[in-house]
Amino acid sequence: MSVPATFLPLHCACAILHSPVSYLEQKIRRYEHKRWAAEPNRRSLPFAWGIEHIGGRPDEPDSRAFLRRFVEETLADSDAWFACETPADYELKVPPSGALWSGELEFTSAIRSPWTENNRVHARLFSANKRTNGPAIVVLPQWNADYSAHVDICRWLNRLGITALRLSLPYHDKRTAAGHSRADQIVGANVGLTLQANRQCVCDARCCLRWLKMRGYGPLGILGTSLGSCISCITASHEPLIRAAALLHVSSYFGDVVANGLTTIHVWETMRANLSEDETRYYWAPISPMPYISKLRGTGQKLLAISGRYDPTFADEFSEDFFASIRSNEVDCKILCLPCGHYSLGEAPFKWIAGWRFGKFLQRALK
Repeated sequence: MSVPATFLPLHCACAILHSPVSYLEQKIRRYEHKRWAAEPNRRSLPFAWGIEHIGGRPDEPDSRAFLRRFVEETLADSDAWFACETPADYELKVPPSGALWSGELEFTSAIRSPWTENNRVHARLFSANKRTNGPAIVVLPQWNADYSAHVDICRWLNRLGITALRLSLPYHDKRTAAGHSRADQIVGANVGLTLQANRQCVCDARCCLRWLKMRGYGPLGILGTSLGSCISCITASHEPLIRAAALLHVSSYFGDVVANGLTTIHVWETMRANLSEDETRYYWAPISPMPYISKLRGTGQKLLAISGRYDPTFADEFSEDFFASIRSNEVDCKILCLPCGHYSLGEAPFKWIAGWRFGKFLQRALK
């Protein structure tokens, strides 16, 4: 553990502040790049305004002007944009023999996308006990998570007495669009489709929470990682059923991450010829945590935010912007910054530290 410079003699503090990058940071950043480079099937899709996905016309003569109006109106009344009807077709299906989960919840998404397979929501239930009550959370994995992602997290929460409902994000695993091997629609160079996909995920998460309440579970919470963390924060800002939220990797604006992050280089490469960073930040503000942090003030919700200091995907400066807004808005939030990156948070010893911290946090907050 590093010693704060303020506790050191002046000459030692100056040496630390001007020292080269530490061995640990170099090692973490090399590991992050190695993991990123090993990911298969990454491709750059063509840029598109896609405003037909958010109420516009495909032949809109001035897409920029449309988006400016859209963003202004959406941020002014985000409660209406993220509102959704409770599904009438909830169905909990019996799991296959030997499955770790207790059943798979299915229902029709409140937001209709162009892909039929994506419009059917899938969420696996990991019950903490045989009774349909007690604390429960909705779990949202990271972008391009496979079907097995976060199963271990759900089982850890079960050991703490918390039921987990693990949501498959739009365009992921069983919801993957035909012809796509990755979830290109939820973080992609199509501006309007990315907005629609993230709105769809917020609505899907809210419907999962409503189902848990209908089944007698409570208190309720939410846990998300990376993209799932962004969506979880937005959901918590608009869903009064949530008492606690654990956010693993946090950042300020969706567009800043895409324009500067390691894992979105291929997306930004297509977009940068058509949009500036400022435009991207503004157009995607409705699917960013930053505009909604003030809505968390005085709600009684408890938050835990965990970030990686050496994260080339969610840069530390953007995480610090998030934390500064949390503090200025006096939101009840615990903050944990670990000396790791995006991928390495899922490796020992960081996954053990983070897992213990968010597990005990949720156990206490959902009493």
